[in-house]
Amino acid sequence: MTKSYRFFDIILGIFVAVLLISNIASSAKIVDWGFSIFGVRMAFDAGTILFPISYIFGDILTEVYGYKRSRRVIWTGFFSLALAAFVFWLVSRMPGESTWQGYAGDNAYQAILGGMSSGGIVIASLTAYWLGEFSNSFVLAKMKVLTNGRWLWTRTIGSTLVGEGVDSAIFILVASAFGVFPWSLFLTLTLTNYIFKVSMEALMTPVTYAVVNTLKRAEHEDVYDRETNFNPFII
Repeated sequence: MTKSYRFFDIILGIFVAVLLISNIASSAKIVDWGFSIFGVRMAFDAGTILFPISYIFGDILTEVYGYKRSRRVIWTGFFSLALAAFVFWLVSRMPGESTWQGYAGDNAYQAILGGMSSGGIVIASLTAYWLGEFSNSFVLAKMKVLTNGRWLWTRTIGSTLVGEGVDSAIFILVASAFGVFPWSLFLTLTLTNYIFKVSMEALMTPVTYAVVNTLKRAEHEDVYDRETNFNPFII
């Protein structure tokens, strides 16, 4: 019989919501911090503000429930992102009502939300998300076994260094290749995305500790992936 959990579905729901909101924000605006580091302008897509939280939830899921259940959550997020992209594309192809065309219009829709359904941004988002999340979950699960469950901060931050690095580099690389971002912003967007996301993970470590410890007590669960099949394609 499959074990039932009190909070797993809640975490799953928040995780997917964070993914969808951050991807919409990324398409809508690029934020400029107003300063440079070593000549690199500190600017990032707006979704970066929220997206690191998905990695915090990814850490919590793998740490408490294990890689196997985290894998199902990652795939749920993947298909949710794909569905959102399809809906935004479908809406963009529908005729706009005349009054709406007057105060907003198709050009405004394409400028702000069109990116969510453009081939480049969709491929970049899905590829980066899939590779980044599975890298993060795999590294954390392996580190937990190697450390025998000690030093949680080393695996939450260590897995984020790998996962966010893969995610940031792949997303900007693929998006730039498809013309979503100019190549002149490649270094700026990659560096600022990576620095911000890793910094968020480090700053949120006390919260991660509190949530993980609370869930382990409430769920009576603390999975060690010693015999787990890490094939990401097993759903």
